[in-house]
Amino acid sequence: MSRLQAEHLYKVFGRRPDDAVRKLESGSDREELRADGTTAAVIDASFTVEPGQIFVVMGLSGSGKSTLLRMLNGLLEPTAGRVLFDGDDITNISARKLREVRSKKISMVFQHFALFPHRSVLENAAYGLEVQGLPRAEREKRATEALRLCGLEGWEKSWPDELSGGMQQRVGLARALATDADLLLMDESFSALDPLIRRDMQDQLLELQKTLKKTIVFITHDLNEAMRLGDQIAVMRDGRIVQIGSSEDILVRPANDYVASFIQDVDRSRVLTAGAIMEQPEAGVSAKEVLADAPATVTEDTPLVELFTPSASSDAAVAVTGADGELSGVVSREQLLSALGEGEEHAAEEHAAKGETAKGETAEGKAAEGKTAGDKSDAVPAPRGATSGTTKADSADEDGPRDAEEVAARA
Repeated sequence: MSRLQAEHLYKVFGRRPDDAVRKLESGSDREELRADGTTAAVIDASFTVEPGQIFVVMGLSGSGKSTLLRMLNGLLEPTAGRVLFDGDDITNISARKLREVRSKKISMVFQHFALFPHRSVLENAAYGLEVQGLPRAEREKRATEALRLCGLEGWEKSWPDELSGGMQQRVGLARALATDADLLLMDESFSALDPLIRRDMQDQLLELQKTLKKTIVFITHDLNEAMRLGDQIAVMRDGRIVQIGSSEDILVRPANDYVASFIQDVDRSRVLTAGAIMEQPEAGVSAKEVLADAPATVTEDTPLVELFTPSASSDAAVAVTGADGELSGVVSREQLLSALGEGEEHAAEEHAAKGETAKGETAEGKAAEGKTAGDKSDAVPAPRGATSGTTKADSADEDGPRDAEEVAARA
C-alpha cells in the first residue's frame, strides 16, 4: 500500500471556489479565473508516494508546490480532491484526529528553521515529543539520539543563535526525526543555506535515508537538488503537475518543451547511469568474453561520469552488472557520447527553431512594410483623432522561461 496518495487535488483562493473548480474541469485556465477574482494555486494534482521514497516536487516560484505540500498534512484544506495517508482519508477527519496525525505521523521541516530562541538545542529537538505528552526523560533521550544522527552531538546545551545556518537546519531536521514520524514534509528546507552548506545537508539527508528509510516529500525550485535527491520527481507549472518520473526519465524523455528547457543545462553525466543507457552485448559473444575484454566493470547505478576514463582507454565496451553480479549489458564509447550529446542536440534544435521563427517574423514584417508603402497613394486619410487598431504583440511567455538563462535567473 502507498504511504501517501493525492487524488485530483485543487486549491482555489477567492470567491466561489467550487465554481472555479468546475470551470477548471471544463477547460478554463488560471488567467480566466484571475479575471473573476479567484486564484487557482493547485489544479488537478494526483500522485502516489511509496514507503521509503523521496518524492521531490519541483517548480518555479508561484507554481503551487508549497500550497500542494500544505494540503498533504491538512494545514490547507483542499477545495476539491482528497489525500490518503496509509489508506486513511485525512481530508475528511475531525480536527482532533488531524492534530494527532500531525503530531505523531507527519513531521514538517521548514525553510527558515522555525527554532525557539529561548529554548536550547536539545529542547528545540524535543519539542514535538513534548507536544505528544511524553515524559521529559524519554523525550530528551530520543532528542539526543536524533541530534547525534544529524551530527550535532555535544551541542545539546547551546542556544540557536550560537549555531550556523546549516547547524540550525540540522536542529529542525532532528526535531522532525525525533518524533519518529512515518512521513517527513520538507518545504524548501535547504534553499536558505549557502551552496556548500546546502550540499552538505543534502549529503546528510541521503546518508540518514540509507538508515532510516523515511518517506519524504521534498519541495525545491533547484533542478540539480531535485535530480540529486529524488527517487521520483514531479515538475509543476502554473498549478499543474506536468510530468512525474525518475531523474533519468525526465532527462531522457521530457514531457514538453517547458520541461526540456528546464533540463537542458543539467550535467547529464552525473544524473544518468550506466543502467539507463546500456545495450545488450553482440550476439554470439559470451558474458565471460565481454567481462574479460571490458576495460572496466560497473554496476547499473554507476553515473556516466565514472565511465569516461575506462572508455577513453579502450575501444572495448564497459561491462555493466546487476545486483546479482551477472552481466546486464554494455556501454560502448559511441553510446556514452550519444547519451551525453542528446541535451546539446535539443538545445541546438530549439535555437534553430527560434532562428527560423525570427527570420519568418522579419520577412513578414518587411512584406507588410512594402505593402503599406505601395498603398500610400491610394490610402484614404483617417479622420482627425482616430486611432489605429493595430497593437504590438507581446512576445514574452508569461507562463514560463524561454531559455536556460531565464530558468537559472528565476531559480
